[in-house]
Amino acid sequence: MNPVKTKRDGAILEVTLDRPKANAIDLATSRIMGEVFRDFRDDPDLRVAILTGGGEKFFCPGWDLKAAADGDAVDGDYGVGGFGGLQELRDMNKPVIAAVNGIACGGGLELALSADMILAAEDASFALPEIRSGTVADAASVKLPKRIPYHVAMELLLTGRWFDPHEAKSWGLVNEVIPGDQLMDRAWELARVLASGPPLVYAAIKEIVRDAEDSKFQDAMNRITGRQLPTVDTLYGSEDNLEGARAFAEKRDPVWKGR
Repeated sequence: MNPVKTKRDGAILEVTLDRPKANAIDLATSRIMGEVFRDFRDDPDLRVAILTGGGEKFFCPGWDLKAAADGDAVDGDYGVGGFGGLQELRDMNKPVIAAVNGIACGGGLELALSADMILAAEDASFALPEIRSGTVADAASVKLPKRIPYHVAMELLLTGRWFDPHEAKSWGLVNEVIPGDQLMDRAWELARVLASGPPLVYAAIKEIVRDAEDSKFQDAMNRITGRQLPTVDTLYGSEDNLEGARAFAEKRDPVWKGR
């Protein structure tokens, strides 16, 4: 059975990690997910992705320890996008929404952190329990302090305690907390809003954010205004850039073509 299911509707791709019993990720599954997200990234007709878990209990608990016990190497080949196919995928310039439908711990929480927005079901739960087994939540140690206050991120990393989606939302980790039976409807509603927007602007925003992570403000601005970032240069020379101004002048909705 394929552990990764996809559903395509117009410009939106839904990706479901469906690997009973708990949606844990082994090397083979990670490589499949990488191929799925790489193809999403490279398909000009797709604009937004939704990532969720199969079933009602688990989004993803992270690394498959049973597979590791059977010989999967922790430092093995995770595929083109790193763990879960998304964590280290280069040039992902399209919006990704994580719809967390249940337990998201360890690498599963790190996978959610790889998305741009996180929606969580009311009965979802989160943790970074690696500390309890003497290992490091490496990706979370990089990403979490950039998304929530440093002292909160450090407490979660150093204690490994569980926390609920309402606490996650209070720290800004989760965008919305939604009844479980409405989670995917809301994810698709948000995805449709994004899919109707200007894809070249989304791409520029994501590249600017990445580029500016380790830059001084003026250095980052100089690269933007100097059109040194590929997505910014493409945007400024595009039909869509002109379309935005024309639509405003003509008092109509713009028609984005992504070129």
